[in-house]
Amino acid sequence: MEQEFRVDIEIFGVLYTLKGNRTPEQMLALAQHVDNTMKRLANYNPKLSTSYLAVLAALNLADELHMLRKEYDDLVQLLEPEKDDTRLNS
Repeated sequence: MEQEFRVDIEIFGVLYTLKGNRTPEQMLALAQHVDNTMKRLANYNPKLSTSYLAVLAALNLADELHMLRKEYDDLVQLLEPEKDDTRLNS
């Protein structure tokens, strides 16, 4: 069974207690990434509500994840023909 951790974090001025199997350092880093994203978006338009900023941050982070997955898939696809070539030469 995996160890569960608890950590208190702050995102955009609101305190939360997270509980999960990631280390406290990992949870703090994720929270800081979300907090930084929300603060960056708030700087562009300080009139946006916190809930609107949270949705925009989620969309930004989802886009970041999507782009990284695409880059990963593209790299894997580049390597796969090499695997096929090595099997043919065996």
